[in-house]
Amino acid sequence: MKNEEFIKTVWEYYKKNKRAMPWREDISPYSIFISEVMLQQTQVARVLAAYPLFKSQFPSFKELAEAHTAILLAAWQGMGYNRRALYLKAAAGIVCTKYEGVLPEDRVLLDNLPGIGYATACSIAAFAFNTPVVFIETNIRRVFVHHFFSDSDEISDSDILLLVEKTLDKKNPREWYWALMDYGAYLTTQIDNPNKKSKHYVKQKKFEGSVRQARGAILKYLLKRPYSKEELEKIYTDDERLFTALEQLEKEGFIASKKGRYNIK
Repeated sequence: MKNEEFIKTVWEYYKKNKRAMPWREDISPYSIFISEVMLQQTQVARVLAAYPLFKSQFPSFKELAEAHTAILLAAWQGMGYNRRALYLKAAAGIVCTKYEGVLPEDRVLLDNLPGIGYATACSIAAFAFNTPVVFIETNIRRVFVHHFFSDSDEISDSDILLLVEKTLDKKNPREWYWALMDYGAYLTTQIDNPNKKSKHYVKQKKFEGSVRQARGAILKYLLKRPYSKEELEKIYTDDERLFTALEQLEKEGFIASKKGRYNIK
């Protein structure tokens, strides 16, 4: 497919089917910052439910930076990957102290914030500041693989990025990326996942019975009250999974042990 034809296809779909998202209505840097971190490895439907409540509870970088961990984690419940909440708090603290409460526009400075990384830094730069950066996320990858690499396997992101750059609307990158993402989401309902052809494709690990599941459940219990290890052992008969989860949570700063009982730190 020629680039011009591809661009036309994406824009035509988007103009008729663009999705309504609260972070597209409010494109303030803080709103974009919160939503893009929430959208890491999380379905849009979950973020749509959690985002308004989270933002109303922590309406600015200052409130987020000053949030108590227990209150922050309670607001994050249902989102998964709880360490992202701590990253948000840490990043907000840096924005307040180092950048006087103003989120930097520079992609490199954004990348240096805790829990952000290259792709999220680019998405924040594009959506908050309309910066013509070049990046890939799941839906974007899906679109380019489907249209340009249908007969290939083991496709490298470096090859896709060349096409992302060539087709980028540099005057309106914000909406062009929205269009790509909406079109990519649509493709999931129509065809088998093209991303399986990517050399970077990794099937998500099973959640049931995982340490990640135990971590989330432990935090949910501790948000209600402190628990001793003995009490938790009665809930989790898989001692290895329990001990691994407790060790990780304590090391990462989620919980602390005091007088034989675990608390949210």
